[in-house]
Amino acid sequence: MDKTKKPVHQRELFGHPAGLYILFLTEMWERFSYYGMRGILVLYLTAQTRGDNPGLGWLDGEALSLYGWYTMLVYVASIPGGIIADKIIGQKRAVMIGGFLLVAGHGILSIELMWAFYSGLGLIIAGVGMLKPNISTLVGGLYRQGDERRDKGFSIFYIGINTGAALAALVVAWVADMWGWHAGFGLAAIGMVLGQVIYLSGQKYLVTVGNKPKEKEVNSEDVSIKDIFMQQFSTRIPLTITLFLAVASSVVAWNFIEDQRLAYIIFFIFLSVVVGMMFTIYQDLHTQIEKDRYLVLLLSFIIVIVFWGAFEQAGGLMNLYAENRTDRFLFGYQIPAAAFQFFNPFYIIVFAVPVANFWMWWKHRGKEASSLFKMANGVIIMGLGFVFMVFASMQYETLGKSALYWLALAYLFHTIGELCASPVALSFITKLAPIRYGALMMGVYFAATGLGNKVAGLIGESASEAGELNIFAGITIFCVAFGLLVIAILKPLKRLTHGAEEDERAMTS
Repeated sequence: MDKTKKPVHQRELFGHPAGLYILFLTEMWERFSYYGMRGILVLYLTAQTRGDNPGLGWLDGEALSLYGWYTMLVYVASIPGGIIADKIIGQKRAVMIGGFLLVAGHGILSIELMWAFYSGLGLIIAGVGMLKPNISTLVGGLYRQGDERRDKGFSIFYIGINTGAALAALVVAWVADMWGWHAGFGLAAIGMVLGQVIYLSGQKYLVTVGNKPKEKEVNSEDVSIKDIFMQQFSTRIPLTITLFLAVASSVVAWNFIEDQRLAYIIFFIFLSVVVGMMFTIYQDLHTQIEKDRYLVLLLSFIIVIVFWGAFEQAGGLMNLYAENRTDRFLFGYQIPAAAFQFFNPFYIIVFAVPVANFWMWWKHRGKEASSLFKMANGVIIMGLGFVFMVFASMQYETLGKSALYWLALAYLFHTIGELCASPVALSFITKLAPIRYGALMMGVYFAATGLGNKVAGLIGESASEAGELNIFAGITIFCVAFGLLVIAILKPLKRLTHGAEEDERAMTS
């Protein structure tokens, strides 16, 4: 027997830990199931109750409202999912539980009954909340601190994410179009089963990562949410702010919102608590540098909300536009509307490296390349993508249908914008977050992303009255103006970061 042979969990494949490829395939199939279901959700909701492929017959606004709630809760659920893993069961078990919840959720969703529909959505929300924030942590845990292979490992992992999303856009869309919506939901369930089988069978390669935290690990220096709540509700100013916002927003919701009134009241109370929490943290910071960086951090959360509020029209309003307004015939074959979701992951795979190389080249030329600058440009570029949707809407009003290339061009710009903004956002937040609140700020980031998704649903809903042309034009104008505003105040914002970024330190050294 070869005594130098490595233990199973230390074995490598193509220069990386073998466990990376287990997580790669797990996440690929999880994203296949998530994006496959997401791609057909609003189409199923709005499809007529009679016909070859009957749906629920909802109005577009009703469908987009549910879409907004669903996608928001998927991200918000990542907060308790991360806490449960970090403090109680460990990331490895959390991913396993999340996988089982997703298998159950997608499976139940394939049943043609309303109780199954809502139950399935609830299980998927819980499952993604347990799996999504923790599987990336497992990837990072495969590498020792300072291992130069770590970044490349994450790049490989993200290829899995987009491969799953691209595959889902084509296969699930085609199955749903040919054999019905519930067959599409069922195929998403099969994909998740494959991912779960791979994950469970690959546990021997994940022995040392994501295990149940030890007592000394739980009692870390990070401030817990419980500590923040106790301070928030026992300190006069934060408590006053929280109660005022909660009461005022609830009164507004009660008097001016007719549909889903209770849901919006709960939503506004949640936002009020978050705002009060943010103020509590600001008061607790000890140095001016921490406070200055924290203010920039809050702005970055606003950028995140704006970006995803526009970008997430993809699965909602733009999905319906592809279904109802676009000439989808190509060489005599009508492309399923959900298949247009293929463009984004495909473009990411194609352009991720060129965009990253561009920013490296740009930085080496001595040009501005800070994270805020990239995020602002990402918002602008993504916003400009809606110009093509404006042209599409104008063509539709003239000819009764718009060409499919408008969607292809819009998704191209959206993806370039995403590649500029999204990869740096999380890294930027980790650089600015006060050390004691690092974990909590990750939760706020997920909440901001979720809020952006809810904003996307609200914008999509308004298209029923305002019209797609006005909505697309409005998104363009707002995103470009917002991005330019951030660039205009970039210098004072960078001063407030006090050299937190590497490029800033390089310029001041």
